[in-house]
Amino acid sequence: MSGVLERIAAIEAEMARTQRNKATAQHLGLLKARLAKLRREVLTPKSGGGGPGEGFDVAKTGDARIGFVGFPSVGKSTLLTTLAGVYSEVAAYEFTTLTTVPGCIRYKGAKIQLLDLPGIIEGAKDGKGRGRQVIAVARTCSLIFIVLDVLKPLQHKKIIQRELEGFGIRLNKQPPNIGFRRKEKGGVNLQTLVPQSELDLDIVKTILSEYRIHNADVTLRYDATADDLIDIIEGNRAYIPCIYLLNKIDQISIEELDVIYKIPHCVPISAHHKWNFDDLLEKMWQYLKLMRIYTKPKGQLPDYNSPVVLQSDRCTMEDFCNKLHRTIIKEFKYALVWGSSVKHQPQRVGKDHVLNDEDVVQIVKKV
Repeated sequence: MSGVLERIAAIEAEMARTQRNKATAQHLGLLKARLAKLRREVLTPKSGGGGPGEGFDVAKTGDARIGFVGFPSVGKSTLLTTLAGVYSEVAAYEFTTLTTVPGCIRYKGAKIQLLDLPGIIEGAKDGKGRGRQVIAVARTCSLIFIVLDVLKPLQHKKIIQRELEGFGIRLNKQPPNIGFRRKEKGGVNLQTLVPQSELDLDIVKTILSEYRIHNADVTLRYDATADDLIDIIEGNRAYIPCIYLLNKIDQISIEELDVIYKIPHCVPISAHHKWNFDDLLEKMWQYLKLMRIYTKPKGQLPDYNSPVVLQSDRCTMEDFCNKLHRTIIKEFKYALVWGSSVKHQPQRVGKDHVLNDEDVVQIVKKV
C-alpha cells in the first residue's frame, strides 16, 4: 500500500509542476488516468480489508440516508443529537466520534436515516486515518451534509471536496454526457457534437490506451474534460447531492450571515441553539427529491398519515406497487389516480404511469 501511495504522491507532484497548455494536455491526460487507477487500488484493496470495518457497517433503513461529513469538532454530533434525539457523544475535543452513529427523523411522512460519520482528515482519499471507511459509507448516502465551522468554511470546504472527489464522489453534479462503447475492432472513433477546448482524438486515445482500450466509440456531447472521460471509463463514480451546513452562526455578525446566504448549496445553522432548522429541513427535502403517494382503499377516504415514499426517478405505478409489496404487481389490473399526474379525477392508469408528488392511488386487482 505504501508503494501505491508513493506513486500517487509522485504523480500529483508531477502534475503540479507541469504547465497546462495545448502541448502538455496529452501528458496531463495520461497522468490523470494513471492517478485514477492508483486511487482505485487504494480504495478497493485486492485482498483483506473485507467490509467497511467495525462500527461502519450500519444497515440501511428508511426512505433515504443522509451522511454527516466534516472535520472533527465542527458540530456533527450535536446536530445529530438535536435533529434525531439520538445521543451521539459530544465533547469539546477532537475525534469524539470513532464509529458511525445512526439516527432517524420523520419529515413530511418520510423516514430518513441520519449517519454521524467520524471526522475525516486531509489525505483520507489516500488511506490516511479511517478516511477510506468513512467515505465508503458516504458513497451509500442519498444526500451528504458537509458540516463546516462558519469561522473557517472555505478552507475546510475545499479540502473535504478534494477528499470526496478523490474517492469518486461527485457532489451536486450529473454524470458526464459522454457516449462510450467498447468494440472488438475498428480503433478509436471520436465524434464531437460541440467544439472541444481540452479533448481531441490524440488525448482520448492516450487516456483509453492507459486502460488498454484500443477499440471504442466515444461521443462528446458537450465541452468535456479529461476528468469527465476518465469518470465514464472508470464507471464507478457516485453522483450525490450535497448541502453545506455552516454551523456556529451564533459566533458571526448579521452582515457576515447575509454574505453566507449567497453561497450556493449552503444553509447557515446553529446546531447548539437549533437556529434555522426549518430552512435546513426544507432544503433537505428538496435535495432528496422524494415523493409522497397516498393510498385509498375502495370506499374509504385516502390515508394522508402514512404516505408511500418514492424516489422521483423511480415513481411509476409499478414502483409504487413494489414498494407496497412485491406480489401486488402480479395481481395488478389497473389503478385509479387522483392528482396532478392525471387529467381526469380520478383516471384509470396502467403500471407504466408516472406518478407525481401527493397523488392518491387506488389499486384494482385481477379477479
